Amino acid sequence: MQTVLRGPSSEIIISPETPIVMIGERINPTGRKAFSAELQAGDLSRIPRDAQAQADAGATVLDVNVGAVSVDEAALLPQAVRLVQDTVDLPVCIDSADPAALEAGLKAARGRSLVNSVNGETAKLKAVLPIVAEYDAAVIALCMDDDGIPTTPEGRLRVAENILNEAARLGIRPADVVFDPLVMAISADATAGLVTTTAARLIRETFGCNMTAGASNGSHGMPERELLNTVFLALLAQVGVNAPICNPLKNGLAIRAIDLLMGLDEWGMGYIKAYRALPKA
Repeated sequence: MQTVLRGPSSEIIISPETPIVMIGERINPTGRKAFSAELQAGDLSRIPRDAQAQADAGATVLDVNVGAVSVDEAALLPQAVRLVQDTVDLPVCIDSADPAALEAGLKAARGRSLVNSVNGETAKLKAVLPIVAEYDAAVIALCMDDDGIPTTPEGRLRVAENILNEAARLGIRPADVVFDPLVMAISADATAGLVTTTAARLIRETFGCNMTAGASNGSHGMPERELLNTVFLALLAQVGVNAPICNPLKNGLAIRAIDLLMGLDEWGMGYIKAYRALPKA
């Protein structure tokens, strides 16, 4: 199953048969006080630098989120999207909880974008999926619904099935739904990682859909977070997560190592290229 995304003149394919697609997470004010303050002041000067640095480190899709406190996302997100695609020829992952901002970002984007995100909540499905269908986008779907985040892999699988059914009613194909099995903090629940990887395996085996995940969410509250993130990325890849949202400046070489060890990097050229790019990144 292939999820096809496009930049201004590029094409990126997410599929089990191709190398892992890194969705760069850096253009996001969460946890970045300086960037958040800049967005509140209408200063977007950091965005081209972050876009170029992530592309240099191997990201092939860039998440774009301007959701700082008091920011008018519907006005600022299209500007950010245009800045990113003026800097690098990559597809964008348009990231907002505001449907109006998502639509504005999709209008500004060139190519075929990924929307971040929808989930199984009734109101969210009604608000987001029609926009995805109208703009022929792909969409990240979180495995949660009106009852919250299921605590079992089977519960998350049921949410995934419901989302696929709703998407199908609007003509959105399973190939264009990229599931997020949801990574929870292992500091709060030692079985959280196992629940996520089992859910991902069930989604891949049952529906064949491509998947994303924010691996770093699992390491909150633990020492040596980067070690945990790297190990978890490898475990997630093994069960079908092939488009993780991550920091390519820190995880880029590890992702290419996973490709190599999973037989997705002929002659190791992707790994070698990533290694040579390290000083620049």
